Amino acid sequence: MPIRPLAQTAALAVATLVLASCGASDESGDGPTGTGDGNPFAERAQTVLANPRLTAAVRQAEADGDTDRARVLERLAKVPTGIWLTPEAFPAGRVGPYVAGAVGVADGADGGKGSTVPLFVVYGIPDRDCTGGFSAGGLTDETYVPWVSEIAAAAGDRSVVVLEPDALASSVSCGDKESRIRLLKQAVGVLDAAGVTTYVDAGHSAWVPAATMAELLRAVDVGSVRGFATDVANYQPLSRERAYAAQLSKLLDGAHYVIDTGRSGASSAAGTPVDDWCNPEGQSLGENPGFVDDGTGLDALLWIKPPAESDGTCHGGPPAGDIWLDRAVRLAEDAGW
Repeated sequence: MPIRPLAQTAALAVATLVLASCGASDESGDGPTGTGDGNPFAERAQTVLANPRLTAAVRQAEADGDTDRARVLERLAKVPTGIWLTPEAFPAGRVGPYVAGAVGVADGADGGKGSTVPLFVVYGIPDRDCTGGFSAGGLTDETYVPWVSEIAAAAGDRSVVVLEPDALASSVSCGDKESRIRLLKQAVGVLDAAGVTTYVDAGHSAWVPAATMAELLRAVDVGSVRGFATDVANYQPLSRERAYAAQLSKLLDGAHYVIDTGRSGASSAAGTPVDDWCNPEGQSLGENPGFVDDGTGLDALLWIKPPAESDGTCHGGPPAGDIWLDRAVRLAEDAGW
């Protein structure tokens, strides 16, 4: 799972995009009964941290006379994505002010009317990315929960958090399940106490079976928060993710969920799983982000992982988290942009 370093010297700026309803689903079943005070994305917008690298790329493409490339990159820069928080980019003492600043930008974007919601991705668990290795690192057992507590206090009840991509799913193979569960349960507790709408990462449909993942999610007390997230920074077909998430939700008494669709366009069209998570070839941008009101537990389709960033040094990519402009343009063009 790639680290998402953000330019810390850049001023916070926000672009807003109304998350229109994604419409009815063909899934059947009773409506959700999970916790929470309602869909946090309904008829709201997400904040996007201004990315100076994409902005500069747009200007360069315009200067080069490459109007098609400039158009694609400019459009891509305006799509709401998650704001990734890592201890390497935002250590203790700095992450709280950064988060508070992003929340302040969101509040200012709509005059305090509450129609803009920042989406943060917390990614600092000890021995992070133990299965992939491209984003190895994270905090220690002693420093992790205080770091999350600083985020929670700054984020408050106006924000949404996706908690620790891959942490639960990889605990099955990395041999640190008990430690992961203990730390994630504490993190869930502090986020819940601060009123942060929280979705715990649940891997994806081609990884851990739903019954096993449901046990892991119950162990970290997912029932005390809004629910879970699937396919974060991955490429699985949306139909399979919907089915997987619906199965998980049923096992978890109707927990709510969100699905990352940023790069799942090609697999969704083919309907077949993708077994390569690191810059796989032949992919495309997926369905646009938007809130969902279809009687199921699905709250929204989101672009949690910024599609313009590399997964790691595989398939010719730059280091994890670096902008890979050529791939970003290919993903967009293959999606029909």
